[in-house]
Amino acid sequence: MDAQQFLAEFGHIANAPNGIVQLRKMIYQLAITGMLTVRSERTEDARALLANIEVARQELIRKKKYKRMPKLESESLRAPSGVVLPLNWCWTRLLDVGEISPRNEADDDELAAFVPMSGIPQMHRGSVVSDAIKWGDIKKGYTHVANGDVVIAKITPCFENGKAAVISDLKVASGLGAGTTELHVFRPFHEGILSAYVYLFLRSPYFVIDGEKNMIGTAGQKRLPNDYFATRAFPLPPTEEQSRIVGKVDNLMALCDTLEGRHEQRRSVQNALRQATLITVATATSPHELETSWARLADNFSLLFEAREDAKALRDVICDLALRGLFLPGVLKDTGASIPDRPPLPVGWGWDTLGNFSEYITSGSRGWKNYLSASGDAFIRSQDISQDALIFDNPVYVTLPAKAEGKRTLVRQGDLLLTITGGNVGKCARVPALDFKAYVSQHVALIRLRDSSLAEFIHFWMINAYGGRNFLARYIYGDKPGLNLVQVGSVLIPVPPESVRTKILERLRRYQILCDRLAIQIDSGRKVATMLATAVTSALVK
Repeated sequence: MDAQQFLAEFGHIANAPNGIVQLRKMIYQLAITGMLTVRSERTEDARALLANIEVARQELIRKKKYKRMPKLESESLRAPSGVVLPLNWCWTRLLDVGEISPRNEADDDELAAFVPMSGIPQMHRGSVVSDAIKWGDIKKGYTHVANGDVVIAKITPCFENGKAAVISDLKVASGLGAGTTELHVFRPFHEGILSAYVYLFLRSPYFVIDGEKNMIGTAGQKRLPNDYFATRAFPLPPTEEQSRIVGKVDNLMALCDTLEGRHEQRRSVQNALRQATLITVATATSPHELETSWARLADNFSLLFEAREDAKALRDVICDLALRGLFLPGVLKDTGASIPDRPPLPVGWGWDTLGNFSEYITSGSRGWKNYLSASGDAFIRSQDISQDALIFDNPVYVTLPAKAEGKRTLVRQGDLLLTITGGNVGKCARVPALDFKAYVSQHVALIRLRDSSLAEFIHFWMINAYGGRNFLARYIYGDKPGLNLVQVGSVLIPVPPESVRTKILERLRRYQILCDRLAIQIDSGRKVATMLATAVTSALVK
């Protein structure tokens, strides 16, 4: 590694999106290829260590205390051509320096530790979480582990997410345990192999990237095969060098933790400042106050907006100001009495409820599962409105009998649809022109407006974080959030004179396009930064 290049590029990597993640990967890679620590003046050679390990292995085989893997042992070592190790290192395999998938022996009544997949950490050298249980209850049907073992998840996405650990804190006297079957286990049988160094090997891009390519099985159930785990070429340094590498990596990972904490703190402060600035803009009560707060936002734009979701927050406040007429030239603030908790509106405007704009507000009927079919009319569920628009990514169909109750929930162009239960509660869509019939489910409120020409204006208000969404938030809470139709109808909506509504909508459409462009620009910048960090880390470890 070129140290000067590393120092020059460090800031680019650390400050890029997921830059700390790239740094961690780079540290693991440098560690197991001999590029992280300065060479020792001592002339220890890993080949001598490997010879001693083989003597110990043969002794265990003779005593029948070692589970052999004859088929894999007979395969030749496949050292990678693109990795050059230090002269006193050598290539070997995990199955040649330890036991793969070892078995424990203990009395059934002895306390052991049970380790579920949730107990395997993702962070560097994280602690394993286990429960004490009698050995007889877990010795069959589970993967055996013990203090000193190294484990790694073999199933997707746990493998890709870095679930791995050195087992060192099983809080039972035996030091033995068992856990999820979705683990590969390595147990060193010689003190010259440090479990903590093997752990670095298993977390390195060298092991993980090719591991992902070698996974077998169907999507969602892919697993890292045992032969890859056991026979992947393993770079072995002398024991003393292993110890120095582990110490260096631990120090660098602690530094990464510090950097990550600072980034999170910075992001938290940034979010708070952006929210405060936007609220100041949204609650301005005079043209002068609006102009001053907007200028403050513009002067600090690059400091406040750096992620795609930040652009959504800006779009919401712009939408709120436009829908309340504050972007119209020559607007005068209404000095009369206003509705409590509602900002004042321009002269000639007023507040009214969604229910008063509606012919009716209803929801789908229960029991529609009986009408589900492979084709027919569309059946609108809450997940079809997850993006504040009607999107049939995975459509469901119904075929209704002629006299079926529920014909009232047939939607038409200009209707508004609002999710009233589930994880998407509060999302709102405007029904476009459809060339097929569609009905709403019991989880969706159908809002039939008296005047469908108001649909676009009201839809803008309903999806605005400072408007309808903020109003309904007071009713959405608990483990099972939901809305009833009375609450939906009580949403307060600003009512402009018909003469200015068209101008407001024209401006809003332009603002939406500009905000979408901003989001794409921010996202593109983050992708470029990520690509740069990835390219730099890849170059540094070659």
